[in-house]
Amino acid sequence: MSLRGSVPIKKKGSPMRNKKNKADVYLRDHKAGLLERTGTGYCFTYYRDYLSLPDAQPVSLTLPLTQTPYKSGQLFPFFFGLLPEGWFLDITCRTLKTDPKNSFDILVASGGDCVGAVTVFPAKEDECI
Repeated sequence: MSLRGSVPIKKKGSPMRNKKNKADVYLRDHKAGLLERTGTGYCFTYYRDYLSLPDAQPVSLTLPLTQTPYKSGQLFPFFFGLLPEGWFLDITCRTLKTDPKNSFDILVASGGDCVGAVTVFPAKEDECI
């Protein structure tokens, strides 16, 4: 008699098991803003401290400096452009054990190694602007 059907099978831990809904966005060495996954899409807000810097620059021309949060039903094109593509996306998704269509999780997991001046790192879930 097999007990396999009555005993829960443990799955190996996945790096994406604890999904994050918030990410800190850095421009060079400055923490510039907070990118959030919400129930209706995404929100990007510049940190007040960053906006007060005399040399503050937008992270993208499509996201000019403002105190008003940006909201979108889809991941903002600028952040989507930071994602790996092609074979590197395939390898990244296999390593993270995540769906290639799950752009936010991929960005949070791989955004610390972006090309250019912008990087993205997981934020504390209790972090706010």
